[in-house]
Amino acid sequence: VLFESGAGVPIDGSVEAVKRLQSAGLPVRFCTNETTMTRNMLTEKLHRLGFSMKDEEIFPPIPAVCKVLQKRNLRPHLLVHPTAALDFEGIDTLNPNCVVLGDATAEFTYHNLNKAFQALMSMEKPILFSLGMGRYYKEEEELVLDVGPFAKALEFAADVKAEIVGKPSETFFSSVLEDMGVSPENAVMVGDDIVSDVGGAQACGMLGIQVRTGKFRPQDESHPKVKPDSFADNLLAAVDLILQASK
Repeated sequence: VLFESGAGVPIDGSVEAVKRLQSAGLPVRFCTNETTMTRNMLTEKLHRLGFSMKDEEIFPPIPAVCKVLQKRNLRPHLLVHPTAALDFEGIDTLNPNCVVLGDATAEFTYHNLNKAFQALMSMEKPILFSLGMGRYYKEEEELVLDVGPFAKALEFAADVKAEIVGKPSETFFSSVLEDMGVSPENAVMVGDDIVSDVGGAQACGMLGIQVRTGKFRPQDESHPKVKPDSFADNLLAAVDLILQASK
């Protein structure tokens, strides 16, 4: 929605769109299932691209799952991207009693998936966390597998249901709304993933706008289950709709 993954360039109009929202005084949060880098690294990347937002306005899954782990006294076996692992600093990983799965990209080898499977099978009550459940995303003009297919493989093999931390989890969206101090009926989610972004937001009582950028595909306009409240060519067009409606 903000920039082209892999290419490292902002999507046309997205920098201006964020500035317009900020100038209008509307509370904004940037919800992402990005788990290949730390939140601080993501903030720095967005700043290099010309965006202006604070660390605390960005909501990725790892800080959220760390709070869950600490609250429930869980020790994870991690299958995540090596860079993102830095955000798990201070989390006890000895003698794991759960598995945390993120977008590990090239780390999704048979060996590593098998280790995660073996960890689950060794537990009396296996617990699997998936940092999102996306099917795919777009990187350098190609669609690539997201964390969802790998989470589904472990669900099937270990006969366990993953707890999703990230989009489209209702818990995740609710925590963002709580942080903003906004009720669902007064919030709108703008996303390029019709299921995780739009569908997940609508299930929480929010409005959902589907942009025709990023992982959007033409067939999304006739999706059998999710019907966005509106379509927009890009974030700037979506912001125009939001600002007109908020007058």
